[in-house]
Amino acid sequence: MSPAKDIAGSGLNRTVSNSLDFSTSPSLAFHSPPSSFRTPPSRGSFKDGRSGSIPAVPGLTARQLKPFDTKDIKVLLLENVNAAGVEILKEQGYQVEALKSSLPEDQLIEKIRDVQVIGIRSKTKLTERVLKEARNLAVIGCFCIGTNQVDLQYAAQQGIAVFNSPFSNSRSVAELVIAEIIALARELTDRSMELHNGTWNKVSKGCWEIRGKTLGIVGYGHIGSQLSVLAESMGMSVIYYDVLTMMGLGTARQVASLDDLLDQADFVSLHVPETADTKDLISKKEFEKMKDGSYLINNARGTVVDIPALIEAMRSGKIAGAALDVYPNEPGGNGDYFSNDLNAWTKDLRSLKNLILTPHIGGSTEEAQSAIGLEVSQALVRYVNEGTTLGAVNMPEVHLRGFTLESPNCVRVVFIHKNVPGVLRQVNAVLHHHNIDKQMTDSRGEVAYLMADISDVKESEIKDIFQSLEELSARIRTRVLY
Repeated sequence: MSPAKDIAGSGLNRTVSNSLDFSTSPSLAFHSPPSSFRTPPSRGSFKDGRSGSIPAVPGLTARQLKPFDTKDIKVLLLENVNAAGVEILKEQGYQVEALKSSLPEDQLIEKIRDVQVIGIRSKTKLTERVLKEARNLAVIGCFCIGTNQVDLQYAAQQGIAVFNSPFSNSRSVAELVIAEIIALARELTDRSMELHNGTWNKVSKGCWEIRGKTLGIVGYGHIGSQLSVLAESMGMSVIYYDVLTMMGLGTARQVASLDDLLDQADFVSLHVPETADTKDLISKKEFEKMKDGSYLINNARGTVVDIPALIEAMRSGKIAGAALDVYPNEPGGNGDYFSNDLNAWTKDLRSLKNLILTPHIGGSTEEAQSAIGLEVSQALVRYVNEGTTLGAVNMPEVHLRGFTLESPNCVRVVFIHKNVPGVLRQVNAVLHHHNIDKQMTDSRGEVAYLMADISDVKESEIKDIFQSLEELSARIRTRVLY
């Protein structure tokens, strides 16, 4: 198989915070505080003077953490991350390398060794093998909804935070499903292909209005609930199944089981994550329970549908049509790669009538990609500059309000550690010579995240604080921002 290739076809203005040993390099590289350590900057983080996502305190002027030499922060962006997100990261002074495609694992390992920040979409796999080589990596940005392409547990154990964008492309996916419902009901793709081939085939048999039909939504989250509203506005009845009890929007009603949904729905649309429980969620048994002549739509994850079982159900006429946007194995780049080399059943799948196949484009709109780029890039900047983990998918969510002009010579300590007894006491013993203005700690599984702001810190004391925390046995990663 030839290598994958592409077929031709607002900014957050703040400086990065000073940091001690932002990387996990074995050799400690201490950056001395700048000469302006005692003089706070005169403006906030954004162009309008605001400081990140931290609300202003009435009567106090916010200040950001001190900048350091931003050439130390290297960012690798893969899979054509939207330009809006790239620009936000460049505005920080980070060294940003943006590539249009994913990389083979060996090339990815070579690239990832030198970066502190990596941004990916759905094709790049950050496995334990890859992350073991990422000696300097501190944070991962998934510019998409899903995070199953990252070994989240291993990343957390190494003190690497992971952020994603769980909401930004929901509308785009929901609109695509509506388009697919209408196209399947009217066999539009078959008629279009026939006419492209010179055949005039004006028929009405097997073509339907969607008004009055029942849509069954499996997974009533951000996408499923938006789809529910759109479908109802077009005259459809909506039922949904979710493992959690959810309040339906409009007149949508929740059913007790997946079997109940399959038994009633004319159209079944899947919106669930990729987990062990959702693998082959729709297989031969489920197809047999669906209504004769019903339709299946999958814009969730490729492993959710048993494709050979779908092929059999469509050939038998049990299923009148289907739309697939995701597949168990997908190419690493654009090109002529959707073949049996990728999945053994691809040729059989492509031969079916009234089957819409799209290349994982559910969230591929200009609006969605711009929103994702902004959301994830801003989360990465807040983590690098402030240590804030709000929105992290594998770390406790910890956040402290910002410093003010009235509190110069303050230092923010971030200590990621094993979730074992006695650590808070040990950390406070290191900090006990200083006033702890604010402190927050939380844990998730085996990993805990502590953030503390301490005041009246002398320049000569910062390195000692850092090294003392590094020596604690529970330490996973230490950062000192000032």
